[in-house]
Amino acid sequence: MTTGAAPPRTASILAVGSELLGTTRLDTNSLFLTGRMDALGIATVRKACVGDGWDDLVAEIQTALERASLLVTSGGLGPTDDDRTKEAVAKVLGRRLVRDEEILSRLKERFRKRGYAMPDVNAKQADVVEGATVLVNRRGSAPGFLVEEGGRTVVLLPGVPHELKAMWDDAVAPLLARAGEPGLHRRVLKVAAMPESVVETMIKPVYAAHPSVPITILAAPGEVQLQFASRGTAGEAAAVLDRIEADFRRALGDEIFGRDDDTLEGAVGGLLRAKGKTLALAESCTGGLLAGRLTEVAGSSDYFLGAAVTYANAAKTDLAGVSAETLERYGAVSEETAREMALGARLRFGSSIGVSVTGIAGPGGGTPEKPVGTVHLALDDADGTRLHRRLATPGDRALIRRWTTSSALSLLRHHLLGTSGWRA
Repeated sequence: MTTGAAPPRTASILAVGSELLGTTRLDTNSLFLTGRMDALGIATVRKACVGDGWDDLVAEIQTALERASLLVTSGGLGPTDDDRTKEAVAKVLGRRLVRDEEILSRLKERFRKRGYAMPDVNAKQADVVEGATVLVNRRGSAPGFLVEEGGRTVVLLPGVPHELKAMWDDAVAPLLARAGEPGLHRRVLKVAAMPESVVETMIKPVYAAHPSVPITILAAPGEVQLQFASRGTAGEAAAVLDRIEADFRRALGDEIFGRDDDTLEGAVGGLLRAKGKTLALAESCTGGLLAGRLTEVAGSSDYFLGAAVTYANAAKTDLAGVSAETLERYGAVSEETAREMALGARLRFGSSIGVSVTGIAGPGGGTPEKPVGTVHLALDDADGTRLHRRLATPGDRALIRRWTTSSALSLLRHHLLGTSGWRA
């Protein structure tokens, strides 16, 4: 802390923005902040969302500071007239706003590097609550602030999630941390393309081995997460979490692809890079979503060469080399077509591996023989490996397409690991 005062033990979180009170935006920042504060031994005792109205904002800040010694706000630090979090905090604390010329200079330089002059409205982002510590925003334009007043601390963070997370980890957590303070430390293990019930059955011995540990299994399209926690210092908790993780890995083996912030596409990319392999795709029902996931990973150009979105039959023939005879005899949604698509993608792009996806995502287009959710995946490796999987995926169009991309990535991951996966 800046004054040497004892770090806070309780916190309120206030998400600012009228959009958070509607149906189009979800406040995910509060979940992140709660987890980070738990690890520091700071208990979150209040969460709230408030619109941009001045009276409501001031009242919520006053209430939050009455309930806890730490208030963390997110949002309302931008350049527009309805961004008034700083002004409201200054009002409640009885402080002035002071223009910081160094911040203003940095803002102008940021815009100059982007090729245009800073709009006048952005100048308000250089206003600082009197006496505040400025928190540098390395991912955006709005700086954050930490203000102390009468044993209370207010932390003002931007609302953009990736900006908020970086600022918290880089600047705020070191100021609030107490050496050796017990906290609640969480860990998440991730499994791809397995039904929740199958995972639940396989991990029952872990539940039995750790009856006092809260373990939660959460399912999302194409992914199952295992969440567990331990209270103590960072070292004490890590030792417990490591034991639980080892038990999960014994139960699930290579089905666990990562933990915490790891992604399936990142895990696959790491394996491709490590093995010196390159990849090309031919996608039909996923329409480029699989390529999109792969290219979310920075540096994916090291191993991903390209993709053909072969939605129509003519595209399957022209771009992926599927024979007209195969399409006529077996149809676009078939093992035979998927295998030819994977081979065609590999040859077309000159990659080590080709992967293909073809299916019926719905809501129409299904038949009794090939209902909605029928999907064929294929993999063709220059080493001679030929793989195929048929999926029968329930759900709506979005769920089917997401599950399909996870299944394709999981198929590729197991191939690169030399394992067969749970379906075998």
